[in-house]
Amino acid sequence: MSCKKLIAYINAENEFKGNIVRLAQKYNNEGADELFIYNYDKDDAAREEFLSMAKELSRNVDIPFMLGLYVKRFEDVKKALYTGASHVVVRETLIDNEAAIKEATQRFGEDKLYVEMDAEGDFKSVVNTKHLKKLGIYGMMLKHVTVSPKLLDNMKRSQMTIVIRDSLVRNDLAELMSIETVRGVATNYFENKHIMKAKYSLSEGGIDVETFKSLLDFSDFKLNEDGMIPVIVQDYKTSEVLMLAYMNEEAFENTIKTGRMTYWSRSRDELWCKGDTSGHYQYVKSLTIDCDNDTLLAKVHQVGAACHTGNRSCFFTTLFQKAYNDTNPLTVFQEVYRVILDRKAHPKEGSYTNYLFEKGLDKILKKCGEEATEIVIAAKNPDSEELKYEISDFLYHMMVLMAECGLDWEDIMRELVNRR
Repeated sequence: MSCKKLIAYINAENEFKGNIVRLAQKYNNEGADELFIYNYDKDDAAREEFLSMAKELSRNVDIPFMLGLYVKRFEDVKKALYTGASHVVVRETLIDNEAAIKEATQRFGEDKLYVEMDAEGDFKSVVNTKHLKKLGIYGMMLKHVTVSPKLLDNMKRSQMTIVIRDSLVRNDLAELMSIETVRGVATNYFENKHIMKAKYSLSEGGIDVETFKSLLDFSDFKLNEDGMIPVIVQDYKTSEVLMLAYMNEEAFENTIKTGRMTYWSRSRDELWCKGDTSGHYQYVKSLTIDCDNDTLLAKVHQVGAACHTGNRSCFFTTLFQKAYNDTNPLTVFQEVYRVILDRKAHPKEGSYTNYLFEKGLDKILKKCGEEATEIVIAAKNPDSEELKYEISDFLYHMMVLMAECGLDWEDIMRELVNRR
């Protein structure tokens, strides 16, 4: 079995979307391996609202998330997985359409569905797992467990992947994590506690969990005369250079243990965890070292501004510049899409984009169809210039359609990544 997972769960029933997403981001930044978010409301409108929240969640977190919801029909599972969820969790007591469950596992594979079950102590209902496996259920999420030889034996007999959901009031995290058949523990215990500290404690106790581990010791670095190494800090998604700072050994070790960028302040002559004062933390995504072992490159998730002036980056003052074309083919779609969104939010007289929005979805769809046909016709022409123009026209109209339907490039990229 791979690394044991520390999974943060969030009860989304009767909770505001913004609060759920913010808490999920907090768990994401502070070291949770996965998320489990549930709302088993049977009301169709409540379920659609929950799925809408999940779409927004997928744009704001990098770690996998499982969705627990009431499955009335096959389409409920499909919609849940299409939000970007890694798994769908159904509650055993609410399964009243086994055909929908079976259809979903046949369509998406038998590794996508978990069932949430009450263990009632030592998991007496292990006999039910044979039927669940016939439906294609991949794993179980057990709650209300009491660790005992009988529980361990029943878990093993189930021959299913197991996640334990526990508030850690009566049970010990290390004991639950050490159970051989347990893939991970889902808990809300760490909402206001230090997740990375707990994971390092688990690691030191011999439990294989994901923590930061440097392949080189600090003694292998080439340091400056002050015993420090410079660190270049970049945004992990855009590669924007945010700042330059310095680490001594204590700062380096603290960065690894906390997952937050920590430096040595040369002006104050003290350890400095970026964000402790401002709240603008830098959460580590990766640390690499250059060929001479004398400079570190940190890829981070930056909260707020990196610079004490309030600027996103410390490098905002241009000394001189030569004219050049800085168009990035990887970002041009996002730039054009932002202009389209701006037209929708702030209509401009005479704008063709606003004309399309005013005419509505049917007009936009008609134009997309026309442009797609023109691509086919142009492709038969040996001159690729015409094809270039038609593809550009189609992509523009497609982005207008995306804006009209509430999709952005992040949604498309995530779906492509899921298919990769």
